[in-house]
Amino acid sequence: MPPRLDYPAFDCDNHYYEALDAFTRHMDRRLAKRAVQWAVIDGRPRLLVAEKINRFIPNPTFDPVAKAGCLDTFFRGENPEGLDIRAAFGELEPIRPAYRDREARLALMDQQGIEGCLLFPTLGVGIEHPLRHDADLTHATLHAFNQWLDEDWGFAWRERIFAAPMLSLMNLELAVAELEWALARDARVVHLRAAPVPGARRRSLGDPSFDPFWARVNEAGITVAFHAGESGYGEYASHWGEAEDLEAFGGGPFRSVTQTDRAIYDAMAALIVHGVFQRFPNLRVCSIENGSDWVAGLLRKLKKAERMNVRAFSEPPVDVFRRHISVAPYYEEDVSALADAIGVENVLLGSDFPHAEGLADPLSFLDELEEFTPADVRLVMRENGLRLVKPRPASRA
Repeated sequence: MPPRLDYPAFDCDNHYYEALDAFTRHMDRRLAKRAVQWAVIDGRPRLLVAEKINRFIPNPTFDPVAKAGCLDTFFRGENPEGLDIRAAFGELEPIRPAYRDREARLALMDQQGIEGCLLFPTLGVGIEHPLRHDADLTHATLHAFNQWLDEDWGFAWRERIFAAPMLSLMNLELAVAELEWALARDARVVHLRAAPVPGARRRSLGDPSFDPFWARVNEAGITVAFHAGESGYGEYASHWGEAEDLEAFGGGPFRSVTQTDRAIYDAMAALIVHGVFQRFPNLRVCSIENGSDWVAGLLRKLKKAERMNVRAFSEPPVDVFRRHISVAPYYEEDVSALADAIGVENVLLGSDFPHAEGLADPLSFLDELEEFTPADVRLVMRENGLRLVKPRPASRA
């Protein structure tokens, strides 16, 4: 175990395992059958989304569940026996109270040395894509989920657990209304999918038609998070013979080589190149559980784009990235290289606890910071994340 810190940490990538009624408790009954529902198929509880079996999570009841961090060596590339990823899971265990109960979670965070955390879905980040054909259904489903999330976890519970409500831009009026609803309940971080906005015509997140949404975020001074999930990029993988729908821990090397960071690369490029940060200089966004290997390539391409068409940018796009975007790297990546590229003040601790591919002990992220000064360690392990949950209203920016 690494030496403990003499201050509590702030973890920017924690997860809950959704309650069985997370999507149904508050769902409009008129739409429920077409949204998310449970069914028993071949003797197993399965989740139906848009009246089709959803395979994003193989076991959506989460009981039993994989032990936290059990895939550590697998994701470090240490798999000499060539185990299939599911064989590498090992023994499952009954779900723990801290994975579904906020008071139990707070007690566990005390034991772990964690003062606060950003809290994200496990199943929820795979729901929006299969509903992409219907804006009203998408917004109704996400609102029902957010009501459950506020009820069971809270958006700023005891100023320690900051659960991120999920938003969609498919219908701008409903997106702004959901944002206002979340702000009224003290949301500090909201979540958007790293993908083009679905509709009759797919649009960039940076399309000026969405400016009323970004203007309200800019005014409120909260943070927008882009957490890994079902981006829909499997559509492109399918052109190469791969399965179109994403299944957690499914698929082969082709998807991991070509798809795992493509969506976040494109999403951040869109926000920068399509001028969102130029129009709304108080915006803050963070990339969570998307790794950081994509960053160097994006910065390199942004520099080249600026040299090719300097008039397209009011300021160097790399500077825009460094001022507006924070990144939680995978623990197995080169964290020092990321800090050199974007500034240590933009590097976040993200343990992915309690997922199998995350860290069983969030503070073991310290092992990856051996080259950092104590002051920089404190930024990564605490201050950078803590800053993201402190609203920075535009009038005070």
